[in-house]
Amino acid sequence: QVQLVESGGGLVQAGGSLRLSCAASGRTFSSYAMGWFRQAPGMEREFVAAINWSGGIADYADSVKGRFTISRDNAKNTVYLQMNSLKPEDTAVYYCAQARRLVPGATRDEYAYWGQGTQVTVSS
Repeated sequence: QVQLVESGGGLVQAGGSLRLSCAASGRTFSSYAMGWFRQAPGMEREFVAAINWSGGIADYADSVKGRFTISRDNAKNTVYLQMNSLKPEDTAVYYCAQARRLVPGATRDEYAYWGQGTQVTVSS
């Protein structure tokens, strides 16, 4: 059974930084792309970033390009999201997801498994 457990969320002032982590278990981590999505109250869950199986290819939503960095450590079965220059509009629950294949995607149906989410709140 696949489990994804996010950590690292919290409350931060605008301009600050947070680093989210997602620990995976249950199937061969290095065989699948990983992604981060977020959902603000009353909004649809949206794509944030994704990374391919090796970590060599990453993709970002336009709204976070240049501020967020996704990375992975296959030896630790963990994917990270470094978030810098945070804005109040980044406030959301952030979800880690494991893709159905090696390459990253930006749509929810490309992901087979999801974590429980971690809250990120950015105050102005």
